[in-house]
This record gives sequence, structure tokens and C-alpha cells, in this order.
Amino acid sequence: MRKKIIVDTSVWIQFLNGVPSKEVDYLKEAILVGELVYVCPIIIQEVLQGIRDDKQYEVVKDYLLAFDRLEWEPVAAGIAAADLYRALRKKGITIRKSNDCLIAAFAKEFGLSVLQVDRDFQLIAEAGAISIV
Repeated sequence: MRKKIIVDTSVWIQFLNGVPSKEVDYLKEAILVGELVYVCPIIIQEVLQGIRDDKQYEVVKDYLLAFDRLEWEPVAAGIAAADLYRALRKKGITIRKSNDCLIAAFAKEFGLSVLQVDRDFQLIAEAGAISIV
């Protein structure tokens, strides 16, 4: 069975900038072997907003949109992310970037592991809310 992953912005940025890492290697292998790689709206936004060159922006946008996109009603997604953030705070865990709770909520909702290089996701996984790669 193919593994289903959502790739966080942190890995996409390394991948697109040619930064070597085990996570980038994992992403490349996942694409080659046909693992199910997903993106969600916030990841698309985060990756694209950092691109300055218009031509590169269009190339990267087309590339990201070629992957399976997760669609979830925005209010439901926002509430799930807030609920996750609040549950973690009650456990004494503070997530620095609320967008990471939104991405984690997508992962949880759709049963995906998160490919990431971000401390927030490690904390969320340690709390048992998601699985990480």
C-alpha cells in the first residue's frame, strides 16, 4: 500500500531551493515511486508567497497544482485547527505558528502523515495528534 503524505512548506522550500536533506530525498523518492503526495491551500499559499520572480512563480504554481489537493470546508478546517491548538495548550504545548495547526488538522482529517522539518509538527506528533515522516 502506498503511503499518503502531506508535504509541509518547510520541505517544499528546501526541495525548490535545492537544499539537500533527508526530507527532500524522501520527497523525491515518494514522487518517483508514486506515493500519494498531497498539498492543501495554506501550503500552496505559503510556498507561492515567497517567490519573487514571476516566471518561477508560475512554474512552481503549476507544479504544486499537479499534486492531489485536499479540499475541506474552510470554517470546519479553521475550527479543527483552533480545537487542535487549544487541546495542545491544555497539555502545556505552545505551537508557534497557527498555520501549522491548520496543516496538522488537514493531516488528521484526511489520515495523512506530515513530511516536515519543523519543530511545531514534532510537538504535535509527540502529543499524539498526527504522525510525521
